[in-house]
Amino acid sequence: MRSLVAILVCLLAPLGAAPPAAPPAAPPAPPPAGLLDILQTELKRNVDVLQKEPVPPYFVAYTVNETRSINMSASFGALQASMDTHARSLSVEVRTGDYALDSTHEIRGEMSGAPPPMGRASIPLTDAGAPVALTAWRATDRAYRQAVERLARVKTNLAAKVKEESPAPDFSREDPQRFTLDPPVLSLDRAAWETRLRRFSAPFAADPLILGNNFGLTAQIKTRYLVNTEGTRLLTAESSYRLMVSAMTKAEDGMELPIYASYYSASAEGLPTEERLQKDVREMVATLAKLRAAPVVEPFSGPAILSGRAAGVFFHEIFGHRIEAHRQKNTDDAQTFGKKVGQMVLPTFISVTADPTISKLGSTELMGHYDYDDEGVKARRVMVVKAGVLEEFLLSRAPLANFPTSNGHGRAADGQRPVSRQSNLVIESSSGVSPDQLVERLRDECRKRGQPFGLLFDHVEGGFTMTGRYIPNAFNVTPVLVYRVYADGRPTELVRGVDLIGTPLAAFGKIVATDNRMDTFNGMCGAESGPVPISASSPALLVSEVEVQKKPKSQDTLPILAAPIRK
Repeated sequence: MRSLVAILVCLLAPLGAAPPAAPPAAPPAPPPAGLLDILQTELKRNVDVLQKEPVPPYFVAYTVNETRSINMSASFGALQASMDTHARSLSVEVRTGDYALDSTHEIRGEMSGAPPPMGRASIPLTDAGAPVALTAWRATDRAYRQAVERLARVKTNLAAKVKEESPAPDFSREDPQRFTLDPPVLSLDRAAWETRLRRFSAPFAADPLILGNNFGLTAQIKTRYLVNTEGTRLLTAESSYRLMVSAMTKAEDGMELPIYASYYSASAEGLPTEERLQKDVREMVATLAKLRAAPVVEPFSGPAILSGRAAGVFFHEIFGHRIEAHRQKNTDDAQTFGKKVGQMVLPTFISVTADPTISKLGSTELMGHYDYDDEGVKARRVMVVKAGVLEEFLLSRAPLANFPTSNGHGRAADGQRPVSRQSNLVIESSSGVSPDQLVERLRDECRKRGQPFGLLFDHVEGGFTMTGRYIPNAFNVTPVLVYRVYADGRPTELVRGVDLIGTPLAAFGKIVATDNRMDTFNGMCGAESGPVPISASSPALLVSEVEVQKKPKSQDTLPILAAPIRK
């Protein structure tokens, strides 16, 4: 365009006169400020003002979590829901005091055990400066006032209580991190998947005693923007595509019998093929019919095998939560392993790592993968147990006396304050045997004890554990598929009606062998800082003694009315 203007001016100039000089080119317009830049600007502006207050903050962080997701579900061949959502939330962390003692310090005597709340607000879906700035300003003001008030309560509490047993700083000093990437695009053929979900869920309608069914798909891109006053500046993103299948039937005695399956990949292409899903659905329908007819196991104490997936849940619930460092700082926690670093806590053939840096184990994708934790600390592999000896805890930026820095395990759901949480828990054995040999060793254990059978826990739903001082330190793992393995070699028998229970230290001491195959449980763990994605991978475990109790049972009969014809 500039050359065309110059030619026109030249043609219109008076004869014999020199053509006027072309006008200078306008400077290129600056690129629009991205959300990360806006957050950085507002952080500095607000902190500069607060530094003039009598109790200034020593650390402030802004985190925006942006979620784009497609959620759909079908039941008995009909589409139930199909939604496309896009949302942003802002979390504001303000700490008053200093790294040694700040406003997040535990106030002893408060029974909640939860970390102090974070400032949180919904944030507009725009990168325009003014709307974002307004939200950040209001959320920062609220979070700062709460931090000042809580610091005063912390100091009063310290003066009124006995001396702390193992004091440690409240916040660790970490190197600032700087990293940005282009977030991936949410890629899903929505119409095709709606058709598939209808087709995949239809076979459950063939059995009139299957009383509930859901086949759901969640596709999600979660982008995180993080800036803090130490200089960290991160833009990271994670993609997740997850299929979840559930169905429920009911036995004549009223017991509700669920079954579950889930599939995870970081891309839509990584989800199972249609043939695989159809095969799995047929097997689930057949298994539900078998569960209705299966005998009920009475309360039992004896040897058992936990399959790799079941063992992963077992370790996640019973062991993993007890090596999260924030529990060692909570005076109301039982602190099972608090004084056991350097001591034997597991059999010598078992080692345990927590490794968020790996995205796959074999061909299985892992849900607990990330590059930076929710406090902006770079993820790293942690050797928790080496040859049975406890080496290290999982640490956020809340350090312990002998562990002054984070190892990248500060995690939280949107809007929650990060605490130390599990990532990809990997249990390894140095002396695994074949699966058939492990079953034979189970039979040997039964014969030694004079028991006619042991149990094989093949598939589990999940579980929970208690870690506080004022309640029994116990666990409960909820099995879905359990088999009796007979000492005399008879075929295994599907049974129902039991929960796996026990106490942690006793359970760890009874692991006697493993097989040589790894299996993985992918799921969401909901603890103090909200649900976060995790994985737990393990070989199958032979335990010399487990205890099972009867699971809860509904007192309602089977439906009185006949099921309608389902098409």
